[in-house]
Amino acid sequence: MESILNGIALGSTQLLDPMVLLLIVLGTVFGIIIGSLPGLTSTMGVALLVPVTFGMTPVQGLALLGAIYCSSTYAGAISAILINIPGTPANCSTLLDGFPMTKLGQGGLAIALATAASAIGGFMSNFGLLFLAPPLAELALRFGSQEYFLLALFGVSVIASLSEGNMLKGFTSGTLGLFLAIVGMHPMTGDIRFTFGIPELFNGLPLVVALIGLYSIPEVIANLSEKSTNEETTAAEVKGVFGQMMEVFKYKMVMFKATVIGLIVGIVPGAGSSIAGFIAYDNAKKASKQPESFGKGNPAGVVASETANNAVVGGSLIPTLTLGIPGNAVSAVLLGGLMIHGLKPGPGLFAENGEIIYGFILSMFVANLVFVPVGLFVSRYGVKFIKTPASILGPLVIGLGVVGAYALNMSLVDVWIMIAMGMLGFVMKQFDVPREPMVLGLVLGTMAEGELARSMSLVQGDVPALFASMFTRPLSLIIIGLTAISVFQGLRSQFRKKGPFLD
Repeated sequence: MESILNGIALGSTQLLDPMVLLLIVLGTVFGIIIGSLPGLTSTMGVALLVPVTFGMTPVQGLALLGAIYCSSTYAGAISAILINIPGTPANCSTLLDGFPMTKLGQGGLAIALATAASAIGGFMSNFGLLFLAPPLAELALRFGSQEYFLLALFGVSVIASLSEGNMLKGFTSGTLGLFLAIVGMHPMTGDIRFTFGIPELFNGLPLVVALIGLYSIPEVIANLSEKSTNEETTAAEVKGVFGQMMEVFKYKMVMFKATVIGLIVGIVPGAGSSIAGFIAYDNAKKASKQPESFGKGNPAGVVASETANNAVVGGSLIPTLTLGIPGNAVSAVLLGGLMIHGLKPGPGLFAENGEIIYGFILSMFVANLVFVPVGLFVSRYGVKFIKTPASILGPLVIGLGVVGAYALNMSLVDVWIMIAMGMLGFVMKQFDVPREPMVLGLVLGTMAEGELARSMSLVQGDVPALFASMFTRPLSLIIIGLTAISVFQGLRSQFRKKGPFLD
C-alpha cells in the first residue's frame, strides 16, 4: 500500500504539466467525435494518434491516448440513444432502452444517465486498476481456452432475456448470429468458409459494419414508410442535465454490480466491452421488479450498460500493464504506444517506471471528468440533429452509415455488407424478430469457436476428456454455475409470461 501511495504522489506531479491537461482535453474532444460517429471505433481513434505521440513525453502521449479511450467508449452512447445506432460495439446494449427513452421524450434524461454512469464506471475501474492490478492480473492468467469458451457460453445464455417474450424467435436470431460469426477463416486450420470468394470476408464479417446496417437502415425505412415527421422522437431536450445526472444514484446497486462485471470482463483478455454491457444489462433486468419494462425505456438498462462498458476500460489495462497481455483491441494499440516510449509492460513496470504509469492512470481519472461537460455539449446539438423531418433525417443517417462503413477499411464491399445486413434487419423488424440476440451471436461466435478449437486440440479431440477437465477446474465450475443460473432465471421469466416460446 505504501508503494502505491508513493506512486500516486509521484504521478500527481505529472498532472501539474499544463500540456498534459491540454492533451487530455484535446483527446477527450477527439474521442467524443470518434465515438459518436458510427463506424469510427475507439480502436481506430487510438491507433490514429499513436504515431503523433512519438514526439511527446511518455506521460503526455499516454494521457492523450487514455483520454481518447475513455471518452470514445462513452460517446458511442450518444448516437445509440438519439438515432438508435451504436457509435461503437461497446454501446450495443445501450440502445435497447436508450432509444425507447428518446421516443418517449426522455432522451435528455437518457443522455444524462449514460454520461453519469459512464463517468462512475470509469472512475471505479480506474480505482481497481490503481489498487488491484497485481492480484487481478494473476486471476487473468488462470483463464485457459476452456474458461474462455465457457465464458462465451455464459454470454450466449443472455439470449433468453433478450428474446422479448418469444424465445423461439430469440434463439433463431441468436443462432443466425452464431452462423454469421463463422464466416471467414477457421481460427485454427485457416480453412475459408462461406466467403463466396470475397477477400474482404476472409477475416470474418466486420462487426461494426454489421451493427450499422442492422440498426440504421430498418429504422430509416420504418420512419419513411410511416411518413413520420419525426415528432415522436424529438420531444427530447438536453436541458438541466446536470440536475438529471443526479438521478443516476437511484440505481446505486445496478451501478455497483455493473462495475464489478465490467472490471472482471475487462481483465479477461479478448472478452470486450460489448459482452460486459450485455451481461450487466441482463443482470439488471433479472434483478428488477419490473423486468417487462426493459426494452421499452427503462433507465436502469442504460445505467447498467454504460457503467459496465466503461468499467471495462480500467479492467482491460490491468493485464496490459502488469503482464503485457492486452485485454482488448484498444488496449493492444495502447500497448504499442507504451513500447514506442520505451516502456516494457510486465510485473516490473510499476516499480521501474512508477512515476509515468501512475501519472497515466491519474490522467484517466481527469479524462473521466472532462468528458462529462464535453459529451453533454455534443449531445445538446445531437438532439437538434434528430429534430429534422424524417424525409431529411433518413438520408442523412444512411449517408452517415455509408461513410462509417467505408471508413473502417476503405472498402466498398463493407458498404454492400452494411446494406445487406440492413435489409436483413428490416425483415427481422417486420416479423418482430429481435436483433439483439443476433448481435450477441456475432460478438461471441468467433470467440466461442476459436476457444473450443483450442480446447479440443489440447485433449487431441477427445470430447469426454474435454468435459471431464471442465468439471475439475475451479474457474470452469464457477462459470458453469453462473451459466446455469442465468439460463434458469431466463427460462423462469419466460414461463411466467403467456408461454415459453410464443407471445
